[in-house]
Amino acid sequence: MLQRPRRRPAFAATAALAAVACVASLAPAVSSASSHREAPLVAGEPQLDNTDVYAFVSPDAPDTVTMIANWVPFEEPNGGPNFYPFADDAAYDINIDNDGDARPDLTYRWTFDDSYRNPNTFLYNTGVVTSLDDPDLNFRQTYRLEAITETGRTTLISNGKVAPSRVGPASMPDYGTLSNAAITNLPGGGRTFAGQGDDPFFIDLHIFDMLYGGDLSEVGQDTVRGYNTNTIAIQVPKKALAVKGDAARNPVVGVWSTTSRRRIDVVNAQNERIRTGPFQQVSRLGMPLVNEVVIPVGRKDEFNATAPRNDAKFGQFVTNPEVPRLVEAIYKIPAPATPRQDLAEVFLTGLCKACGPVAVDLNSQRLNKDVDPAAFVPSEQLRLNMSIPPAATPNPLGVLGGDNAGFPNGRRLADDVTDATLRVAEGVLLPNHPAAVDTLGDKVDANALMFRGTFPYVALPNNVAVNQS
Repeated sequence: MLQRPRRRPAFAATAALAAVACVASLAPAVSSASSHREAPLVAGEPQLDNTDVYAFVSPDAPDTVTMIANWVPFEEPNGGPNFYPFADDAAYDINIDNDGDARPDLTYRWTFDDSYRNPNTFLYNTGVVTSLDDPDLNFRQTYRLEAITETGRTTLISNGKVAPSRVGPASMPDYGTLSNAAITNLPGGGRTFAGQGDDPFFIDLHIFDMLYGGDLSEVGQDTVRGYNTNTIAIQVPKKALAVKGDAARNPVVGVWSTTSRRRIDVVNAQNERIRTGPFQQVSRLGMPLVNEVVIPVGRKDEFNATAPRNDAKFGQFVTNPEVPRLVEAIYKIPAPATPRQDLAEVFLTGLCKACGPVAVDLNSQRLNKDVDPAAFVPSEQLRLNMSIPPAATPNPLGVLGGDNAGFPNGRRLADDVTDATLRVAEGVLLPNHPAAVDTLGDKVDANALMFRGTFPYVALPNNVAVNQS
């Protein structure tokens, strides 16, 4: 278990009161719905926008790892008539680096095709839909799933079926059955899913209204509640991810998702978009919150196009972060001294005794027995130690709550990454940090819907209008 360092006594009364106030108001200063609309380019193209990435040892199948990536933020459930398809001219990737060289050793890639049974109607469905093959399901998507390594690529699924957007109870009276029908087995073990789900992230976003109305009157509301996202999930045996297929000797992997699109985009006289050429990466997400508030606005699109092996050019924004300076200016909580090697360890190397000041071996690829430490490259990834079993009673604060099976050792759906990241940014892992840092948060501590107990775990998509939920 990660032990937090000793801290100095609490502030004097006035400082403590200020810290209590910021418990409800500071968290969104370091997050804006994870990676929802975080960069100028993808904010205008939501089909390409990664929102969140999760990686965890599967609680009901502990010999496997589940990885989940979401796209298309803020899907209002009643968004017809076109609803929310995946882009058919993009590559949706989940990347795995198991040796720490900041290059993907394995990439799972989904590419999508769509079709209409009847293009001479405006309807998404022309009647009650009871199966993925139902003739009344007018709009359909399928996908190809490939596994890409340095030796080539293998097609795992050539015609996978996507769960449709949830139109409503009259059109899809048993949506759970439709969603489960989109779970597809993989050759060699494992399974995958593509379709709509409830957005599992939870946070209060009223920070943008003068820091919660200027008087803390706007706090504690999950402003992502009721919205959906498009989910891609995959569950595979641990050996599929580990160096040399040996998860006992090499249990740590790094995970991030990317979206790429064709470089050439032409709109013809019929207003059809024709995209050709090689793929160009346009969105990227590993650890939550990085592109929102660590990377400055002028370089967010650049970060989204950058491979992890080139992250050194962004290192200054991790070791000299802006958020603690803002917190100190507004709420008088002293910013930790820079350079912040504790943040570099959490976000760029993973935690290990040889990596930085947080002296614990937890989730750096340098812990793998068959990895060359000299080839290790610091980079932004979501790192998971697959040898740590699922917690019997998960703590939403993960490692900060004494639960090493949770964030930042991977990320589970129920992990409260907003509160955890805020506290880490404010120095909770450093010795002599202010006592108030231990309780910072946004007063939104759980998702509004219960998650499924089995793969793909995300809750079914909402079908009630957000302004009614």
